[in-house]
Amino acid sequence: MSTHETKQTKRTVKLGSTGPEVFPLGLGCMGMSGTYGKTDDAESVRTIQAAIERGVTLIDTGDFYGMGHNEMLVGRAIEGRRDKVQLSVKFGALRGPDGSFNGNDTRPVAVKNFIAYSLKRLGVEVIDIYRPARLDPSVPIEDTIGTIADLVKAGYVRHIGLSEVGVETIRRAHKVHPIVDLQIEYAIATRGPEAQIFPVLAELGISATLYGVFSRGLLTGSKPTEAGDWRAHQPRFAGENGAKNEDSVKALQRFAHERRMTPGQVALAWVLARQPAFVPVVGAKTRAQLEDVLGALERPLSKEDLAALESMVKISGDRYDPAQMKHLDSERR
Repeated sequence: MSTHETKQTKRTVKLGSTGPEVFPLGLGCMGMSGTYGKTDDAESVRTIQAAIERGVTLIDTGDFYGMGHNEMLVGRAIEGRRDKVQLSVKFGALRGPDGSFNGNDTRPVAVKNFIAYSLKRLGVEVIDIYRPARLDPSVPIEDTIGTIADLVKAGYVRHIGLSEVGVETIRRAHKVHPIVDLQIEYAIATRGPEAQIFPVLAELGISATLYGVFSRGLLTGSKPTEAGDWRAHQPRFAGENGAKNEDSVKALQRFAHERRMTPGQVALAWVLARQPAFVPVVGAKTRAQLEDVLGALERPLSKEDLAALESMVKISGDRYDPAQMKHLDSERR
């Protein structure tokens, strides 16, 4: 075993009853394309490659991250390493030249168009897990999943996933073709899926890939300071909520210090302890951040730790602004 390997390097988690075996953490690459401020492409490539060297197999991207920039970046990083990774790709979000979001398009003809460009940008012949980024209210989910199922038969896709959808959509999609995982936000600050969504996943044999485990940096003390950092306008970072949440963040920092852990390790360890059958997707932008989060695999939290942490971390505000929350199928009750 190399000096960089962790004890859990050999452990894997299966995505659903029909999906692949993956490392217990995935690498989310969205932040490498400017979502949270400045980035360094060379460091991003090195970070992806370092993750692969450490055993990380699931690499998550989206065709709309940086309007294609992120897929090309991932393509550079995995060249010569394709057999060591599973690519998870989201599609469907429509972007403008000014970076604006202009809805979603998951019509069958659009699905085929999106994947053609993704395959080219990534430099691969097949995508391991393909998923619509959001529910398109104008297209029946059966039509979208049916089209991806055709792409599976044609050899362009291996597995089908979903993202940010609710229980009715999950059931309808799964009837068309086995779904291996639902990508959804989950953290000590975002526990909504526990009530209805996670029980349905367990019933149907579907896994979950969990993003936002650091609540976009809120739990680690990160604050939006650069132009282009969209968090500055999000409910948990702004105004009265932002001020209230600082107390919880400071409490989490004290908790981490007492256990000789970083806040990021604590936030991730909480998710690993609460949902051991699921796979957190962490948005490390640098090798230093990657090393930090991998350390959480060696520092599990006890039941007493979980209870203490949950009693002191109380986050105010929705995870998105009202307009975005309105369009989240996963938030419908």
